[in-house]
Amino acid sequence: MVPEDPVPVALAAIRGGADVIQWRDKSSGEREFLETAQFLRECTRRGGALFVVNDRVEAALRVGADGIHVGHEDLPVRQVRAQVGPGVLIGRSTHSLEEALQAQADGADYLGVGPVFSTPTKPAYRPVGLDLLDQVRAHIQIPWFAIGGIDLQNLPLVLSKGAARVAVVRAVAAASDPEAAARAFKGLLP
Repeated sequence: MVPEDPVPVALAAIRGGADVIQWRDKSSGEREFLETAQFLRECTRRGGALFVVNDRVEAALRVGADGIHVGHEDLPVRQVRAQVGPGVLIGRSTHSLEEALQAQADGADYLGVGPVFSTPTKPAYRPVGLDLLDQVRAHIQIPWFAIGGIDLQNLPLVLSKGAARVAVVRAVAAASDPEAAARAFKGLLP
């Protein structure tokens, strides 16, 4: 189970070597979301990690996030770019090669590709499997992260398909020692 307070988990993950902290919260109201985002922004600044806000463009701008991440059902990348300007990274979730190619053409700075495996954080999404990672590696020129159900046991499979970056939730946030879990991931990544 993922802890309710993300700040201690983020701090532990950063100490363990996490390079990016992404804040995703679909249920909080604006005030609560902004308060947590501000705490996380401060943590990432102190720890030298990038901070990315999921979906909420205005909140990302208000807290000075390094990036905004949008899903395929959110605002289009070009519209987000018009709102945030050139200084903010824009990431896009993709579930097929066609979506990845379109996001790249639209100007995304990076992609999330998956879910590679089934994951409780996105139960409605069917896993795309490892073959999509091969396709993305062959056709996408911008940085991309493998996402969805990745843990230390299946990480070698993901890496064997060309992923150099992964995004995880449960594998670090629900670990008994999030710092050690982040360190273990960091130690296996190229």
